[in-house]
Amino acid sequence: MQGTEHSDFDIRDYLRTDLFPHFMCPGCGHGIALRALLWALHELDISMNNLALVSGIGCSGRTAAYVDTNTMHVTHGRPLAFATGLKLARPDLEVVVITGDGDCLAIGGNHLIHACRRNLDMTCVMLNNEVYGMTGGQVSPTTSNDRFTTTTPLGNHEPVFDACELATAAGASLVGREITLQTPSLKDLFKTALSHRGFSFVEVISDCTEIYGRKNDLGNSTEMILKQKSGIRPESYGNAVEHPFRPGDWKTGILTRVERPEYGDSYRQHIATKQRAVKTVTK
Repeated sequence: MQGTEHSDFDIRDYLRTDLFPHFMCPGCGHGIALRALLWALHELDISMNNLALVSGIGCSGRTAAYVDTNTMHVTHGRPLAFATGLKLARPDLEVVVITGDGDCLAIGGNHLIHACRRNLDMTCVMLNNEVYGMTGGQVSPTTSNDRFTTTTPLGNHEPVFDACELATAAGASLVGREITLQTPSLKDLFKTALSHRGFSFVEVISDCTEIYGRKNDLGNSTEMILKQKSGIRPESYGNAVEHPFRPGDWKTGILTRVERPEYGDSYRQHIATKQRAVKTVTK
């Protein structure tokens, strides 16, 4: 099952096929993102026995259930909090959080900030489709200006949240963004994030064709995904790309990469130092 060649990669080797058919709508970008993530795990030869996927509530949160590994489907906005405890208790595990723009930035925003600040060794994958897709189609912190949702019937007037800028400002030591259309580049970004020692935050620009696209007359899934590129994206990391649903230019690839002490290592070192000091005083 394991290997480094794409020809050897069979996604069915990594899935709980007994749970199929899956719940995702036809054309949902989350499935493309999940394939890219599993492809990255395959090329890095990460054992499914050594992997833990933690997810929250929403369409993004349901994706983890289909992966044949150690999975936790937790409460809304809390996957990073659960993953923090898991990684500290089992530092030997490769911990990956799969979350959505509403799950991660709205109710879970505080947990994201402090996960970035701590720099614990885990990877957070935020699937951004600009809407609360599964829970009713409400506006999210990343919904573009003037777009219609069930809670913005006259169009959204709030500014768009840049999750990558937030993650960088909060201290994440690796931050990146990619679009689902560029699946090989997305796979490579996942490989970089998974290999990084510290907190990695990856925003995936996905699409919701049924709830968001249809309400805003954005075309079918193929049209929505092709608009992610818009014919202007240079084929290299760190260059500007126009987001199909947002004004202005957005960069993709690795946006931030710094070396910082990993939280688990520094925490265990801190405890050991304090314990030695206590033993010295009590002698």
